[in-house]
Amino acid sequence: MSGGDRAVPPLAEYLVEFEIDIPSRAAAADVGRRTAAEAAAAADLAARGLLVRLWSRSSASGSTARRTLGLYRARDRADLDARLAALPLSEWMHVTVCPLEGHPNDPGPTAGAAPRRDDLPVPRLVPVFRLDADLGTAVDLGPVPAGRRRIVPLTTGTFTGPAIAGTLLGGSSADWQTVLADGTALGDIRYTLVTDDGDVLDVRSHSIRHGDPEVLARLARGEDVDPHEYVFRAVTRIEAAAEGLAWMNKGVFLTVGARRAGGVTYETYLAE
Repeated sequence: MSGGDRAVPPLAEYLVEFEIDIPSRAAAADVGRRTAAEAAAAADLAARGLLVRLWSRSSASGSTARRTLGLYRARDRADLDARLAALPLSEWMHVTVCPLEGHPNDPGPTAGAAPRRDDLPVPRLVPVFRLDADLGTAVDLGPVPAGRRRIVPLTTGTFTGPAIAGTLLGGSSADWQTVLADGTALGDIRYTLVTDDGDVLDVRSHSIRHGDPEVLARLARGEDVDPHEYVFRAVTRIEAAAEGLAWMNKGVFLTVGARRAGGVTYETYLAE
């Protein structure tokens, strides 16, 4: 067997229980920073296929500790322990690890068998943020070879997510939109977000919005239309200079959009 044909050993799986007990003396700002960094670290592990699922568990009555169950993958126990020790909240964690093995009655697609090399992971969408933005007056360039070109400014807005929140930076955010003859809108959406910690995100989406002609006509008139009546999707890239948000530079994101009277909503997910 040549070096290129050598089988790659599958990652082992572990069920990890965390009990997070934040000291009463801990400063609120420190807790906030560590909590945000913990969410970013979890998203990074998920993007690399090392964190599969997370669940919350109820703590004993009267306890202030937070309990979490996680399904992790690692090369071995030492690799797992190193990754857990690097988590921003590790100092406040009590960790219990249970190694997992395949079961012959497992109803999953491999039914307890070792994964084949040609098995590919099924992507999962993890919420990153929801942006609600107001729109300014569109600049209509008129017909160009690709369709009717419009520049729609995003003027103000706020975004919230499990790990980040903040505001839209007006003046550097707009949708360079091309509207086709059937009403389909192709978007080149570029906007700037500033987190509550002062970090800047450069977000760029290539979108498509399509549906029945009658529905698209209502959208064009500025009416509120149920977003389930049309399709508004985008492939999104995010760039950030902040060390705690570096995982975004390597992520692939999917955005679901909705047009509303005077504004737009984008819900962005990490495809892990």
